[in-house]
Amino acid sequence: MMSRSPYTQSTSAIAFRGVARVPSSDFASDVREGLAKPGQKELLSKYLYDDVGSALFEVITLLPEYGLTRAGARLMRRYADEIVARIPDRVVVAELGSGSGKKTRWILESLSRRQPVNYYPIDISAAALLQSQRELGDLPSVHLVGFEREYLDGLREVTARRRAGECMLLLFLGSTIGNFEREAGRAFLKKVRAILQEGDYLLLATDLLKPVSQMVLAYDDSIGATAAFNLNLLARINRELGGDFDLRRFRHQARFHDEKGRIEMHLLSEADQTVEIPGAGISVPFRKGETIWTESSHKYSLAEVQDMAADTGYGCVAQWVDQEWPFAQNLFKVA
Repeated sequence: MMSRSPYTQSTSAIAFRGVARVPSSDFASDVREGLAKPGQKELLSKYLYDDVGSALFEVITLLPEYGLTRAGARLMRRYADEIVARIPDRVVVAELGSGSGKKTRWILESLSRRQPVNYYPIDISAAALLQSQRELGDLPSVHLVGFEREYLDGLREVTARRRAGECMLLLFLGSTIGNFEREAGRAFLKKVRAILQEGDYLLLATDLLKPVSQMVLAYDDSIGATAAFNLNLLARINRELGGDFDLRRFRHQARFHDEKGRIEMHLLSEADQTVEIPGAGISVPFRKGETIWTESSHKYSLAEVQDMAADTGYGCVAQWVDQEWPFAQNLFKVA
């Protein structure tokens, strides 16, 4: 992403603060490294979420095939008060990958009925943070300060604002943990644990295993919104790094990897071709049928989530499961 200057903006009790985006040099370096990998070309999934990608993802969440968002929302709507009842008074709320803020509203409403709330959304997309501001701007007892940061950098900034005696409720919703490789996900949770304090809470959303056909359709919908979302990554390389990807010569592909328990998104080259990317300083040859791996979404069992908590420095104190679309909200307490 291009860099941008910090600014402040306030509306009623809501304030938004943007800070530096991912520098374009990092984007170029990651593109160069990922497309030069032998065997399987890769692009990091975080780069799917520029302003265009974030807007397309919001469309995806409305589609009938994509049940994750609605399942998460149902759980929050039904159990927000029960979740909040387990959290001590004097709590601050932070969220990793906040997106539009819609899935967070019920928690903030429940908390704000008992106390004023400081809410710190952390997202790499400025557009998502602005959407969050608009979505939550009518909550009079919520003070919002957003950070356009990588997850851990933003979380460190938030923890520096804590006052003595405050508990933190960290939200990691939308099953984003599934985008990590399983071992990498555990390593990430350990890093989060190192920043948090004993007695803090993490509310972690996980998508659960279900029939393969149902999972694949969630990532390859009938109107092509997910295909557009995936292909936008190539368009972004064209826009920001001067690439000459011909999007008509690549096709979105979703597949389930049974051994790894994950959905993978790929971009498949439909011809032998070479793509020039001046901003990354590379020329990339593609064979017909070769793919770029852009995202994984791991699916879990409830027992695996409990094991993951114990292995990373937390205790899993409660789990709430949606029955229409197997999906869980898991409340971890920092041990």
